[in-house]
Amino acid sequence: MLKEVLEALSPRDGGRYLDGTFGGGGYARAILNSADCTLHGIDRDPTAIARGEAMAQQANGRLIMHQGTFGDMEQLVGQDGPFDGIVLDLGVSSFQIDQAERGFSFRNDGPLDMRMGADGPSASDLVNSMKESDLADVLYRYGEEKLSRRIARAIVAARAEEPITTTGRLAHIVRSCVPKDRSKIDPATRSFQGLRIAVNDELGELERALEAAPRLLAPGGVFVVVTFHSLEDRLAKRAMAELAGRTANPSRYDPAPVRKEPPAFSLLHSRPLPATEEEARENPRARSARLRALVRNSAPQPSASGNRA
Repeated sequence: MLKEVLEALSPRDGGRYLDGTFGGGGYARAILNSADCTLHGIDRDPTAIARGEAMAQQANGRLIMHQGTFGDMEQLVGQDGPFDGIVLDLGVSSFQIDQAERGFSFRNDGPLDMRMGADGPSASDLVNSMKESDLADVLYRYGEEKLSRRIARAIVAARAEEPITTTGRLAHIVRSCVPKDRSKIDPATRSFQGLRIAVNDELGELERALEAAPRLLAPGGVFVVVTFHSLEDRLAKRAMAELAGRTANPSRYDPAPVRKEPPAFSLLHSRPLPATEEEARENPRARSARLRALVRNSAPQPSASGNRA
């Protein structure tokens, strides 16, 4: 959703921007090409940092890279703000999926890793050490897998014979438990998603970022989040709605007067933006993409209108 992200951020000369999920640098390159601005990039993946450093050498000091998680953005770049725009493109990057040795893909056999960074327990560690009930909870909560208990039971039985160390073996175990349906989605998709989210604490990182990013915005600054599944989108929706004063009204039967200060933020769009049909055709991963954006008001606003303040 590059076009939609750029339209939301509207990069300007002299502006300061933050890409919290640098990845392959696609957003960063487009932002830097759109205006004579400065961009800070964050990524936990050492290979992404290396790509960013190579790009920075050609950016004449306008790109500054920081290795870490976007949930820690305040500690990493707080002193460099405030920012005129912050963007998060959530989930796993195409670079990580395409590298079988990173262990994200169930289509290409490789080590069962799934770590976006270089530290912490891997997916293999979780699969081979967690109690059956805890493993089922991970698959159900983070992967939204209805057959999580059946899959967890099969994983525990398989690891008793031999530790599960490859993506191919885990995918085979999951597929043996989950019947194919009309969606043509690989039966291993939800389980791999659940493990990946658990390994990288993705929802915890997002919760921390949703708290920190609004504090780092300059007046008129825009915070853009692109999500790819309902768990992420619900968190972004709730956090942005609360900041924009879109929370539920108190009961009409409550006699106490309600005094509200004008919200400091507004929603850029009244509804999340989906990917265009053309982009979804060219990039199947974009079919589930949703873009939400929040604007720090440059002056008090009586209500969130759905348009940029």
